Amino acid sequence: MNYLIVVDMQNDFVTGALGTAEAKAIIPYAARRVMKALEKGEEIIFTRDTHSPNYLETQEGRNLPVPHCIWGTEGWEIVPQLNAYTVGRTPIDKHGFGSRYLGAVLKARDEDLKKQGQPGVERATFIGLCTDICVISNVLLVKSFLPEVEIVVDASCCAGVTPESHKNALEAMKACQVIIENG
Repeated sequence: MNYLIVVDMQNDFVTGALGTAEAKAIIPYAARRVMKALEKGEEIIFTRDTHSPNYLETQEGRNLPVPHCIWGTEGWEIVPQLNAYTVGRTPIDKHGFGSRYLGAVLKARDEDLKKQGQPGVERATFIGLCTDICVISNVLLVKSFLPEVEIVVDASCCAGVTPESHKNALEAMKACQVIIENG
């Protein structure tokens, strides 16, 4: 089974409080990649950065004092171009950069498939925002849960806080035996 993990493609990271031109630019590529996943029969999992109204009182809020992705707000929602694909899929709300729950879900699915005599999780492809924070955190977390699974990042469907930090994160993941594709 192959998975597409769509990390934090939320309004606040595209057009909101922490939006960037680079994040806006990847939206069409991300939408095409999700459609391709559906055509190929890949399972799709969305994640959402999720904070509470007391965000500024948290460690992250003290280090990045820009309220964003507050639960239930427009900024917290998946971007309109991808939101329709969440129907029938419950996004994983993560309250930090990485989600142990995401890793546990994929590990459990891998074990279930193998118990049924199937190959298990063969490939997990990641797209989304921000390459240098939440994408890299979740990629390495899943890599630790499933060290023998092929982990891929589609760089054309990711954007970092800056273009330089995006490139640095891709290089760091490559050093950790993550496959970096571009389109």
